[in-house]
Amino acid sequence: MARSKEFEENEVLDKAMKLFWEQGYEKTSMNDLVEHMGIHRRSLYDTFTDKHTLFLKAIDRFGEKVNQSLTAGVRQAGSAAEALQFVFDYMIFGEENMPPGCMLVNSATELAIRDMEVDAKSRAGFAHTEQMIREIVVRGQENGEFNTQFSAADLAAYLHNSLVGLRVMARTSAAKEQLQRIADLSMHILKK
Repeated sequence: MARSKEFEENEVLDKAMKLFWEQGYEKTSMNDLVEHMGIHRRSLYDTFTDKHTLFLKAIDRFGEKVNQSLTAGVRQAGSAAEALQFVFDYMIFGEENMPPGCMLVNSATELAIRDMEVDAKSRAGFAHTEQMIREIVVRGQENGEFNTQFSAADLAAYLHNSLVGLRVMARTSAAKEQLQRIADLSMHILKK
């Protein structure tokens, strides 16, 4: 008779996500995962197959959580400028009790050059964020908040590039005020 799971899969996946986010893939050992997730090694293998599969699932979980937070914040914003400011603030300040920076950016810089699955997940996540920014820019251009000197697609690509840089810098000891000034300057291109 098979044993039933003694843990909730998303709870332990969140723990693995946070550990991978903090340490990266290479530095995180199976012993680290077992200890941090609070499950038996056999349960980890039975549920997630191996470290790489667990890592890919952790990337997916990160994407779900971030997209949910960003979508909610953007929807609550009163204007396109407020929506975009929310996105920048979220990328700079993150969420309480979460590591700084971005797991997706960290994973891309650590592994994408040699791991096609991580590369594909990174590109898909970046494309999703850029599309969200594009929709915000279109909204701002249509309601007269943003200039129309550049296409929404070009502005979204530019702004997303700035966000990726901010997410890298958020992992360093750079002052949040410095990152905020960079975000403000990045948004300045949108002004009429």
